[in-house]
Parts: sequence; structure tokens; C-alpha cells
Amino acid sequence: MLVTGYSTPFLLHYEHNMRRNPTPLAPPSVLLWGRAGMTAILALAFLLLADVVSAQGMALPSSSVSRSQPPSTQSQGGFVPRAADTPPSLQAAPNQNNSNVGAGGQLSSGGQLPRGAGQEHRVYDLRPYTGYLTTHDRPHQAVVDWIVRETGTDVWHTEPFGFMSADRDGLTVYHTNEMHQVIAGIVDRFVAGDKDPQVMNLKVMTVGNPNWRSRAHTLMQHVNVQSPGIQAWLLTKENAALVMNLLRQRTDVRQVQAVDLIMHNGQTEKLASTRGRNYVINVKPSPAGWPPYEPETGEIQEGYQLELSPLLSVDGRTLDCVINANIDQVDKFVPVELDLPLPNQQVHRTKIEVPQLVSWRLHERFRWPSDMVLLLSCGVVASPDRTQSAVPFLDFGAITGTTAGRADALMFVEFRGKASQNLTQAPLVPQVSSRVSAPNRGRY
Repeated sequence: MLVTGYSTPFLLHYEHNMRRNPTPLAPPSVLLWGRAGMTAILALAFLLLADVVSAQGMALPSSSVSRSQPPSTQSQGGFVPRAADTPPSLQAAPNQNNSNVGAGGQLSSGGQLPRGAGQEHRVYDLRPYTGYLTTHDRPHQAVVDWIVRETGTDVWHTEPFGFMSADRDGLTVYHTNEMHQVIAGIVDRFVAGDKDPQVMNLKVMTVGNPNWRSRAHTLMQHVNVQSPGIQAWLLTKENAALVMNLLRQRTDVRQVQAVDLIMHNGQTEKLASTRGRNYVINVKPSPAGWPPYEPETGEIQEGYQLELSPLLSVDGRTLDCVINANIDQVDKFVPVELDLPLPNQQVHRTKIEVPQLVSWRLHERFRWPSDMVLLLSCGVVASPDRTQSAVPFLDFGAITGTTAGRADALMFVEFRGKASQNLTQAPLVPQVSSRVSAPNRGRY
């Protein structure tokens, strides 16, 4: 006989009474009420527990047999159970009361992009331009760079909301209609412009005295420049030839660079001419013990680096060009005497050198008619090139650590049309290509 709801001592006592008295004794009413009450309480607790667990988004299995079966795809309380192999800690459903709030932020407008300012999503086809630049890595980056140069960076990081992304096939933009008109004008200069390689002629010269302006002033048209200390002029090609002839008649003029850069529209090319100069940066104890101290040398790269990024208009009549020039030169090394102690209570006298640098920076965007020549003067600054002695032993500048590198640096920039229509001149210094993973900062 199976009796549920009774404790073990009660069952033994009940069985003993049955043996002594064949007439069955009815269990006490209190125990009968306890059995019924316990059953009701257990049933009520089970139902309450099932409601609580169901409210928390967890589905209880119906029996031990159903656990081995595939999970049901029927929703329970609005929640679809996950796969059986998912850990229980990952089966918690998102909060039903605040489903838009997550650890990564809050979803706005149900995950839709903001359109409060009338933003539009457009995709511009770049394949007519990038298809010609098969040897360039990431040619579409030039499109993004020129768009940011035209629009500025703030419009992409403040209200109204917008974004821009590009690959070889297309440019994806989400912004207002006014911004799309500006972007379309830039994209047309790449897509509808000339795809053939173009020639940019670059000449860098130094003049010992800036009084060359007195004879050339009437041949040049002054242009306003934002960079301090920089002067710019526009010249017709005929007047540019006259100014060049006047400069070559001077004895203090030296041509540092003359090169024809073959470039694609909108891309960036680099020129560099640098050399290292060694100096004593520190003195440290010698591990060998003798001499007691040994010098520690450093190196400074001096010379110049130029970056040009031209962009033609669709009709080819106007040229925009971003010029980035850096000149670094060691003016001299200032010696500093050091008195270092020795084990025998004596003093070891030596010296270190502190470099005195002269640097000059230009990062400017210019726009001029493509049939004219742009002339830039950097003022009397560090010379882009150090004069080398024909006899190394007589190079007193290298011996004394000083230099007379002060000159009026001039730069002639001229657009010469398609490369197929020009006889290009080889560069006098190595040409440096653009870096693959160039940083975004400083390009605009």
C-alpha cells in the first residue's frame, strides 16, 4: 500500500496498529488535513514558481522526458527559446519593458537613421575613375580627402547627422541635399574629368638676397596667402619665363630641384631630399672600463619634403592644388662641456652637443587658372639644401658644425597638361610615393 503525504514514523506506527487490530483505523483528521493541505500548498507553489520563471523569460521543460527532445519553436510568453546547446547564462531574454536600451547605447527611432534635417542616402559610382588606377592602392581615398578639404571636418562630426564611406566601387554618403550638391561637384571632377596622367612641373630655387623682387614685381600678380611669412604670385607662362631668366642671371641663385611629376588627377605625390647628421647626444659609462666614458650618438634628418595633390576642374581650366612642404636644417651644434668623476678622484672632461634647428612648414591650398604659373616665396628661411664642399677635408661647415643656410626659397608650380603630350624631365632627387596607411590627420 502506497501512502503519500506521511512521514516514515507515522507509516510504521500505522502498520503496527493494523497488525494488532485487523479493523483499519482511520488516520487522524489532522493528518488527513495535513496531507490535503500540503498537496494544495505544493501545487500552488509550483504554479507561482512557473509564473515567476515565465515572467523572467525562461521556459521550463514540461517533464524529464521532454528535455531530451528538440526545443519547441513555439513562443512562450512572447519569448522563443534558444538552442539546447546555449549555456543557460546566455538564454536570458532582453528586458521587455526597456528593449531599446543596451550596453552599447540606445537605439533611436527604432534603429532608423535620423532625418530631422532632410538627410538623404546616396551612392556615387567611382568605377569610371578608379578603373584607370589599377596600380594605385586605395585610389578612392583621394576622393574622400578632397571632399573633406572642401566641406571641412566639422560637418561630419556635428549636427545634422551624416556619414561618408568609400571603396573602389562607390562612395556612400548620408547627409543633407545641400551637402550632396557640394559632394557631387567634387565627385564629378574625378569621374567626369580627365583620366590620363598629367604633368606637374616643379622647380625649387634659392636666392641669397630677396631683392630680386625689385625687377620682377611688375611681372607678377600678388595672391593672398593665409600661412604667415608666405608670399604667392600668379604669372603668365611668358612672364614666368622672363622671371626665370632674371633669376638665372644672378650669382646667388641655386636650383635645388627641377622635376616633372607624372600624376593622376586628385592623387598625392611626394618628393624628398634628406640626409642624416650625427652628433653626440649623451655620454655614458663604458662597460669595458677604459676609456671610462663613451659617447652616445644621435642622428637628425635635415633636408626638405614636398607633397603635391592637384585636382583639375571638369573642363580643365582651373586647378586646385594642396602643397605641403617641410624644411628642416641644423643651424649649428652647440657644445656643452661635462665634468665627469673618475674612480681616482679625478675629473674626466668631455662634451655633448645640442642641435640648433631651423624649420619651416607650409600647408596651403591654392586655386589658379591652369594656364598660369604659381610662384611661392617662403621668405628668408633655412635653405632647403646644404652646400657641399668639393673636397670633404675642406668642408669647414661639417667640422665646425655650423651652416650659412639662409636663403629666399622659391617654388614654381606649373601644370603642363597630359603626360602623353610632354617630354618629361627626370627628377634630380629620389621620388617618394605616398604611404599606404597614411594617417588621416594633416591631409586636409
